[in-house]
Amino acid sequence: MSESDPFDEIIDAETDRDPDLAVIEAGSRTLRTQGGPPQADVPARPEDPEVDKALREVEAELATRWGETKLEPSVSRISALMDVLGEPQRSYPSIHITGTNGKTSTARMIEALLGAFELRTGRYTSPHVQSITERISLDGAPVSAERFIETYRDIKPYVEMVDAQQEYRLSFFEVLTGMAYAAFADAPVDVAVVEVGMGGSWDATNVIDGDVAVVTPIDLDHTDRLGGTPGEIAGEKAGIIKPDATVIMAQQPVDAAQVLLKKAVEVDATVAREGLEFGVVARQVAVGGQLVTLRGLGGEYAEVYLPLHGAHQAHNAAVALAAVEAFFGVGAARAEPLDIDAVRKAFAAVSSPGRMEVVRRSPTVVLDAAHNPAGARVTAEAVQEAFDFSRLIGVVGASGDKNVRGLLEAFEPIFAEVVVTQNSSHRAMDADELAAIAVEVFGEERVQVEPRLPDALEAAITLAEEEGEFAGGGVLVTGSVITVGEARLLLGRG
Repeated sequence: MSESDPFDEIIDAETDRDPDLAVIEAGSRTLRTQGGPPQADVPARPEDPEVDKALREVEAELATRWGETKLEPSVSRISALMDVLGEPQRSYPSIHITGTNGKTSTARMIEALLGAFELRTGRYTSPHVQSITERISLDGAPVSAERFIETYRDIKPYVEMVDAQQEYRLSFFEVLTGMAYAAFADAPVDVAVVEVGMGGSWDATNVIDGDVAVVTPIDLDHTDRLGGTPGEIAGEKAGIIKPDATVIMAQQPVDAAQVLLKKAVEVDATVAREGLEFGVVARQVAVGGQLVTLRGLGGEYAEVYLPLHGAHQAHNAAVALAAVEAFFGVGAARAEPLDIDAVRKAFAAVSSPGRMEVVRRSPTVVLDAAHNPAGARVTAEAVQEAFDFSRLIGVVGASGDKNVRGLLEAFEPIFAEVVVTQNSSHRAMDADELAAIAVEVFGEERVQVEPRLPDALEAAITLAEEEGEFAGGGVLVTGSVITVGEARLLLGRG
């Protein structure tokens, strides 16, 4: 590598994610049309009343099980289910994704890239934005309600068999994981892209042996279950690294990186690190997203249009590209890069609902599912970069088990005012309790309380409109995936 190579700057900067930006108008529209507009992939309720009734029955049965926040750290139940189902997860190769933030967006990018190379994909992600069927995708689209119901009914007798044999019944997430693995085997898929639910070692998804293990940035979240430092959390997440796998590692805190590298050495896995073996070479703001040049394991990929906002999404793209290269053996079995036209087309068509998603204009309303301080910080940076708001109003509805103060502190510099609310989940923090914290962070004069989300949206839009039609007021709805999903429905996007 020559001294003049711009990739050296990544190594020198190490974790610096703020390259100089320039607005690029020309060319971005053309690049975007190559891939077509991002597909609407958040399904609405089924139109057929009978199908809708059957789906509600399945949802009601799943709701009787332990929710996603109640865990017994073990893979014994999911392993027993896989056994009676005939080990469906062994019938296809997989790419397994863990980390704190960026997992779903990265999974969607990996799925798009694999699809561009004519592989049949299965994708399993969580949580869902609006419909439970979003969690299981085939060929880049959520399974139909009919297929979701059929898959549930197919495995239900086996689930009940395992329930009867175990100390605890299978959880909501474990049953959905079993459904996904069975659906992928039934399709059948060429490759599965699987996002962990929480952690790694004892996560229900960890009955697969991923050919590629992806670790997105690790930060503090779920500290009561995973640990109080990035290093401790990395110890759990390193559990997805299997013998002879390739590990694609995003930029990490030093203690987390040390833990991940140690695990890779122990199981003889190959490691590719962002900033060393791959990364973002250049990034420029473009219409509706950004234009990036990525360094992959096989070489440089120039002028790739990504219709998503924020530096974090560019880094997710670099991780996704390296993961797909590793899956195809680039950098190991083969030296040449992937076809640049296929890569460009795939990225141009990527969407990530509820992640810096514009759902309304005049005033502009943006949805982002940031739910921890690290996610809030990158969202705040992305909003400032992508939008020229003269006044931004926040709508925040958070879960009670999150670091809400840290989340609000990350948004304080960019919110002129904040409307605190709560979503319909039993995990939602009470609006008055959230308001008390918000007053300490923002000051009483900048906080408004609207316990009902529809009222909160209306209040925020009214505040943004006070700037006048052409003044550039905006609204950011954030704090929870559930808050964003419900807002999306209320604003007519579901």
